[in-house]
Amino acid sequence: MASSTLRSLAAAGGAVPTAALGLLILCVALPAPAVVVAVDGSCNLTAGFVQVELPEGNFLVQSPYDVAENQRYSYDLATGVRTFWVYADDEPFNTVTATNPRTEVRLAGHDYSSGVWQFEGYGYVPSGTSGASVMQIHNEDGAAHATTLMLHVYNGTLRYYSGEAVEDCIYDRWFRLNVVHDVGASTVAVYVDGAPRLAVDVTPSALHYFKFGVYVQHHDVSPRVESRWRNVTVYTKPY
Repeated sequence: MASSTLRSLAAAGGAVPTAALGLLILCVALPAPAVVVAVDGSCNLTAGFVQVELPEGNFLVQSPYDVAENQRYSYDLATGVRTFWVYADDEPFNTVTATNPRTEVRLAGHDYSSGVWQFEGYGYVPSGTSGASVMQIHNEDGAAHATTLMLHVYNGTLRYYSGEAVEDCIYDRWFRLNVVHDVGASTVAVYVDGAPRLAVDVTPSALHYFKFGVYVQHHDVSPRVESRWRNVTVYTKPY
């Protein structure tokens, strides 16, 4: 509006008022304010963490001792998908344990006793699987509590052990699971697809490591249990 007024005055041969000239200078000299878009970094759960190396040798498979590993586990190099399955009446993973059937990976080479550690992976549980642990934080052998955390699947719901629901409608879809264990604070936080789903205080133990796959539990067990995993990564953050 100011510039059109000044043009009219100039065309009519009139003098340009000092105030109007100042307005023109002001309008020309000041650019429009920049638009600042705030970025929420809260979904970057691994910010501040350091990724640890996980060569294939760190993925130790535990499966029923009386059948070949490839009858209960497969790893597709092309897609990076690891598939675990086991039957409710299978044998344990060795001859000296009385534990339930399992086909799991025990992540070796990164047992930990301090700091903050994070497991990240994309999981898939096909419909029909029930009564199985699909991920856990295991403690040292002989600990008063064998595990710090177990995530079970019962009839389509991911649960904290057999109790609190962590995520409903878990079947037949890929989901991103992040589990953060603060050893010093004795806390564990669980996120599904970036959203917080569980935060609990846990019992301290001397040593911990991550496991994932399928491990038959004690109720609501289907005849066959299965889970699939890809892009499993471990991060750490020292105090």
